[in-house]
Amino acid sequence: MKPMMKAVVLDAPGPPEALRIRQLPVPVPRPGEVLIRVRSFGINRSELHTRLGLAEGVTFPRVLGIEACGIVEACPGGELQSGQQVAAMMGNMGRTYDGGYAEYTCVPVSQAIAFRSDLPWSTLGAIPEMLQTAYGSLTAALDVQPGQSILIRGGTSSVGLAAAVLAKQRGMTVYATTRSTAKRQVLVDAGVDHVLIDDGDVASQVLAHSEGVDTALELVGTPTLPDTLRATRNRGTVCFTGMLSNEWTVRDFYPIAYLPRCIRLCAYSGDASDLPAPVLQDFLDRVRAGTAKVPIDQICGLDEIVEVHRRMENNEASGKMVVIT
Repeated sequence: MKPMMKAVVLDAPGPPEALRIRQLPVPVPRPGEVLIRVRSFGINRSELHTRLGLAEGVTFPRVLGIEACGIVEACPGGELQSGQQVAAMMGNMGRTYDGGYAEYTCVPVSQAIAFRSDLPWSTLGAIPEMLQTAYGSLTAALDVQPGQSILIRGGTSSVGLAAAVLAKQRGMTVYATTRSTAKRQVLVDAGVDHVLIDDGDVASQVLAHSEGVDTALELVGTPTLPDTLRATRNRGTVCFTGMLSNEWTVRDFYPIAYLPRCIRLCAYSGDASDLPAPVLQDFLDRVRAGTAKVPIDQICGLDEIVEVHRRMENNEASGKMVVIT
C-alpha cells in the first residue's frame, strides 16, 4: 500500500473554502527530481492569484504552493543527500505540478537550494520566495548601489519588508509605503528611513524630501505605478514586481504618454536560479546572529489554510504568514 500524506487541494478556482485538505499518495521522485519532507512553507500572493483563476497555465486539481522548506527524503540522481535541509521555490510549483501545501512535495532538483541552519522551521519557511523576489528585484532588475535611495511601494508586504532589510544592508536610503498608520512601526522596525502613508499621492511626499528616488520597487501593481514613476528622479529606474492590487495590466498603454521623460521601467519575475545558495546562507546566518529580521505575521497549521487565505485576500497581514506541517 502506498504511503499517504496530507495535502491542500484546489479542484477549481474559487473562494478560500475551495481549498480542501485531503489524503494523497506521497509522490515518487524520478531522476532529476527531489522528494522533500515539507516542514514549513510561506503563503504568497501568487497562490491567491491561482486560487482566483488569474494565473496562466494552471491545471486542476492542484496542490498549491510556490515554495517550501524541509528535509530531503529521496533524490534518485544523487544531486542532494537524504537528510539535507533544502528550500524549494518557483519554477511552476503549485501551477503545472503540485507544490508545497503538503507534507511532501516533489520538485525538479534545479528548484531546490541546500542550506544549513538551526533556526526554527517557522522562520525558515518565511524566507525562500520572499528573499528570492526581493533580492532579484534589487540586484538583477534595479542594480541598486550603496548610497542610492529606493521607494518600496507596498512596504508592509513580506517582499517589501525583505527588500527594506536588504536595501539597508547596502547602505541605501529607504522610503516605504503603507495605507495604514497602524503599520507604521512595522516599517520603522525594518529600518525604513521615511515611512509614507499611501493616500494615492506618494510622489508629492517623496518630492518633499528629495528630487526623486534613484530606484523604486512597485509591489502594489498597475493602479499605483504612474504615481511611483512620478516619484522617481530623472534617469531613475522603477521595477514592477508585485500585484497586491490584483490588477496586472495597463490598458491602452502608450509609452510616450505613460512614462515620465527619461524614467526607466523594468519588470522582474524570477526563479530559484536568481537566489545563489551563498546569498541564502548568508541571510540565514544574519538572522541567526540577530543582524537581519524576518517579518512574520502569523504561524499556523495546515488545517488553518482557509482562514490564512481569507486574511491574505483581505490584505490583513503585515509580513509573512507561515504554515507548519
